[in-house]
Formats: sequence, structure tokens, C-alpha cells
Amino acid sequence: MKPLRDFQAEALVDLDAISANVSNLAARTDAGIMPAVKADGYGHGLVPVARACLAADAAALGVATVAEAMTLRVNGVNAPVLAWLIAPGLDLAPAIDAEVDLAASSREQLTEFAATAATRPARVHLEADTGMGRGGVPEPQWGAFVEQAAKAQANGKVEIVGVWSHLACADEPGHPNNTAQREAFDRFLAAVAAAGLSPRWRHLANSAAMLTEPGTHFDLVRPGIAVYGYSPIPGRDYGLRPAMTLRARLTQVKRLPAGHGISYGRTHVTDRETTVAIAPLGYADGIPRSTSNLAEVSLAGERVPIRGRVCMDQVVIDCGDRPVAPGDVVEFFGAETVTADDWAAWHDTISYEILTSVGARVDRRYVGAVA
Repeated sequence: MKPLRDFQAEALVDLDAISANVSNLAARTDAGIMPAVKADGYGHGLVPVARACLAADAAALGVATVAEAMTLRVNGVNAPVLAWLIAPGLDLAPAIDAEVDLAASSREQLTEFAATAATRPARVHLEADTGMGRGGVPEPQWGAFVEQAAKAQANGKVEIVGVWSHLACADEPGHPNNTAQREAFDRFLAAVAAAGLSPRWRHLANSAAMLTEPGTHFDLVRPGIAVYGYSPIPGRDYGLRPAMTLRARLTQVKRLPAGHGISYGRTHVTDRETTVAIAPLGYADGIPRSTSNLAEVSLAGERVPIRGRVCMDQVVIDCGDRPVAPGDVVEFFGAETVTADDWAAWHDTISYEILTSVGARVDRRYVGAVA
């Protein structure tokens, strides 16, 4: 690791924590694990996270875009990779040649994949809309879609390697929609079998479903937030380890008298003489402006409040009478005192958004055996 004084602000990513989380999840199922590493590995770094997942015997990797999949291939990641959000008209030939799996969500998309395949068949996962109303083919059109897929495979243009769908209410265990979607997925799969197709992978479960709904596991599960150490079910602890610590070194420290305004609009006025410090992270770095006068950070293991409005590049921290100096480290979130779940509560959102919002100018530094 670099010397402590070699950074201004950074996201410290523990790749061993990611590997441990994948192993934790794998121990809970007989299905293969396909970690979602989209969105730059939920802000942790696409390629390092992918390698950490594979070091823990992940069976495959999931990304949103073909560009993400090709970044993995260019960096020597040869494991199965599924890209599931694909606009029409893209140049898919390089991805097909690199054996990137593609999700087909419509008959038009399947036609495009088959037409693009030249040197090898396109590896395709058929996406079913079992009730989420987002991506995928609805049940009334599914039969014709599967018949088209079977013909394209017989013609050597595609290889149907997967069938999948996504749950809308998995983070609400026991929700009747989970059962309804599972039952619908069974019907979709029956149509696939009736068409003579035998895909290697059937997958439905995200983090929440794999932890609470074993009947949704099938051959493959797609954990996302759990890989990065956060529970998808509020209030439930599954022994996961948060992998990212967002921290910064103070740039300035000074005393302010009682009655002194802080930051834009003077939305906070000191009620006593106090020490304030500047931490060089702001809303351009993913610190939500909505958390002004609400959020706290960790200073030497103690919570201290952010006062005044969050600025683009910095925040003001009220340190009280604590001993503090420029260069001291504050943690915005990590595995202990303040977490991304805390920030999610202050911002009225979910931990996913907090993690994926950490800005590009924040250096990522990696620790762990696969760093």
C-alpha cells in the first residue's frame, strides 16, 4: 500500500472482502454464482472486482453493456460473461467472436444477433418477462420467440446457453409476487424444453432471492449488492464484509466562534466556539448534496457531523474540541463506524446508489491477495 500521505481522497477496496463475500454466497446454494460486476463493479473497479470474484470460483460474470464485457476480455478475463442491456445497431461482431454471452429480449434482437454471427454462433440467453414489466419477452409472445430461437440454433447462427428473468420484489421476502414470478418462470422454461432447447443455465435470483428464496436458485444466481458486502434485506445480517472504504485527508483546520455561518446559504450557524475541518470530497465525488446538515463521517473512530451544505468538491466537518490537524484522515463510509447504509438513510435511497456514485476522480486503491 502507498504511504498514508500519498493521497488526498480515495476509495480503498478490499478485494479479499469481495472474494470472501462470493464464497459466503456460494456456500448457501448448489447453483453457480454469477456476480454482477456492472457499473464498474458497483463503483469498486470492474476488472479487479471480476478477478476477485473468479478467485472465489464464480462460474460467470454479469454486466449491463457489451462495452463492459469487452473491457473484461481485453484485460484477459476469459470466464463466461453475460451482457444483458443491448441497444440495436451496435457492432456486436467483436463480442460474438470473443464469446461474450448476449441477452435477447425481443424477436428483433434475436434476429440481429443471428444476422451478425459469422465466424461462430452467438451465445444467447433468452430473457423472459415473468412479471417485472421491464426487459424481456412477455408470456403471450414467448412461444413464438422460443420457436424462432430454436430455428436459429438449428441453423447454426446462435447457441441458446441460458434462459433468465428478474424478480421485482425479492427484497420483500414472502411477497406474493415472488411466488407468482417463480411459477411463471417455470411455464417459460417448459416452453423452452418443448421447443427442444436445453440451455446450460436457468437463472432468476438476485442477491435478495438467493439469500431468502432457495426455490429461485435453478442453475445460476446473480448476486449484486451482496458481493460488495451489503445486505439486500434491511435489518438482516448475512455475515458480509463491506469492501469499500471512502476516505479523505483534511486540507484545513480552524476555530470558529459561536454564531458563525458555514458553507453556502449559511444553513448552519455554530452554537458555540468549535473546530471545523475541510474534507476534500463533495457532490462531484458522489457525496449527495441532500445530506447537508444530516450526514456524519468517522474521525479517529468517532462520528462527527457534516455542517452546512455539501459543496461540489468539499464538505465542512464540525470537530468540536477534538484534537485534529491538516492531513488527518476521515472516513466517509467503510465497514465499521459509518457505512454506505447510513448514507443511504440520509439520502433516502439504497446502498447501491451510494457505492456506484463514488466519482471517477476518486482514486481506487486495492488491497488483498488478488490486488
